[in-house]
Amino acid sequence: MGPPGVGKGTQAKIICKKLNIIHISTGEILRNEIRKKTKIGLIAKSFINIGKLAPDDIILDIIDDNIKNENCIKGYLLDGFPRTIPQAKGFDKILEKKEETLTMVINLTANENELINRIIERGKDSGRSDDILEIIKERQKIYWHQTAPLIEYYNKKNILKNINGIGKIEDITNRILRILN
Repeated sequence: MGPPGVGKGTQAKIICKKLNIIHISTGEILRNEIRKKTKIGLIAKSFINIGKLAPDDIILDIIDDNIKNENCIKGYLLDGFPRTIPQAKGFDKILEKKEETLTMVINLTANENELINRIIERGKDSGRSDDILEIIKERQKIYWHQTAPLIEYYNKKNILKNINGIGKIEDITNRILRILN
């Protein structure tokens, strides 16, 4: 987890490839649903295009469906989830039913101005509808209001690991891998 633009998706893809585990990105799943113009996609688009988070129940259903995949038996990495305390508590319940536990939460950290600049640069190439300055600022505000409380939630469970998300991609990857080993 971490604020928008910190590199969650980039690092998740690299780590999953190195560890041969499944990468589950709620953002990618939602963007795919939006492209397909599904019911979930239409609902999600109405929130994402104004910089808001998709409703918790939709996200929890997506996660529950995806972790049932037999490819997740060896492990999986959740990218961009959970984003709210209700999502975290909902995920705890999903794991309880499966008799599983969350073993680690990695929180990538970075300076807010650095992140805004990163997202603006990414937006020049990504074509993402949420990579424009007004929406970026709204996403940052939402992160600090709704998502940042998860830092304390997971810290209390003694599973939170903070990693500096500034630097070369390879250096950040190596910081994460050291924590995982």
